[in-house]
Amino acid sequence: MTAAARRLLLLVFVVLTLVAATVDGRGPSRVTISWEPTRPRGGDVVVMRVRGAPSGAVVEAIVDGHPLDVFPTRDGDAAVFGVDMDTRPGARPWRVTVRGPGAETTEGRLHVTARVYSVQHLTVARGMVDLDPETERRAVNETERLRVVYRTTSGERFWRGAFVRPVPGEGPGTGFGARRAINGQPRAPHSGIDFPAPVGAPVVAANRGRVALVAEFFFPGRLVILDHGLGLHTAYFHLDTITVTEGRIVARGDTLGTVGMTGRVTGPHLHFGAQIGTARIDPTTLLGLAGVGERAAP
Repeated sequence: MTAAARRLLLLVFVVLTLVAATVDGRGPSRVTISWEPTRPRGGDVVVMRVRGAPSGAVVEAIVDGHPLDVFPTRDGDAAVFGVDMDTRPGARPWRVTVRGPGAETTEGRLHVTARVYSVQHLTVARGMVDLDPETERRAVNETERLRVVYRTTSGERFWRGAFVRPVPGEGPGTGFGARRAINGQPRAPHSGIDFPAPVGAPVVAANRGRVALVAEFFFPGRLVILDHGLGLHTAYFHLDTITVTEGRIVARGDTLGTVGMTGRVTGPHLHFGAQIGTARIDPTTLLGLAGVGERAAP
C-alpha cells in the first residue's frame, strides 16, 4: 500500500470517529458512573452515582435484572440498593441508560465478594422454640405480614441526609448475619443488628419515614416498621412501649417508643433491621450513607 493510500485510510478513520462521537448532537460522553463500595459483600448497601448527564435527561438503571429507583442529588443522580445477606459471590451485570438529550447506554459488571458470618449459640425458654400448632400458625402469618410490608414500594422518597443510630450509646450493633443455634437447634440467620440498652431507653427513627406497621408479634415482640420510600424500610423490634401510629410521618430522631424485652429475647435490647426491597441489609452500612438522600440543588 502506498503512502498516499495509507494517509487516505487514516483520514477516513478519523472522520468516521468524529461522526460517531457527534451523531446524537453531542461530543464524547461526559457521563461517569461510580459504585460505593466498588466490591460489595452480602448485606452491603450500594450507592450508584451518575454524574454528567445532560440537564433534562432521564437516568434509568438495572442491576442483575432489577430496576433501580434513581433520584436527583446535588451533583447528579443516584440510586441505593441492597445486596442480600445470602447473595453468593460473583459478577452481577448492570446497565445505565441516559434518555433524552445526549442519549447513551453504559454496561458493566459489579463484583460481589464473600462475607463470613459468626455463629451464635443462644438459650431461651423452651416455649419460644418448640411451638404448639396454633403458635406456629401465628408465627407463619406474622412473617408473611412482614414480607408484604417489605415488598411495598412507595414512589415517594421520604428519607433525607444521613441515617442516625436509633438508640443512645457509642458501641456498634452486633450480630448481623449470625448463623444461630437456639437451644441447640439451627435457626434462620439473624437479619439485623442488636443494640444492648436498658428497658425504657428511647428508640428514635433512623431517618424520615412513614410508619408502615405497628404490631406485637410472637418472635419480634412489639415492633415498628418505617417506610423510607423507594423500597427502603427499617425495623425496630422488642420494644417495651410504642408512641407512634400507622400512617404517621416521622422525622429523623423522632421517638418511636422505648427499648424492651418483648418477643424472643435473652435480655433487653433493640433489634434494628433494614431491607431494600427483598434484600436484607446490614444496618451498619445504612448508617454510613451520609448525605446520599440530599435533594439536587435548586
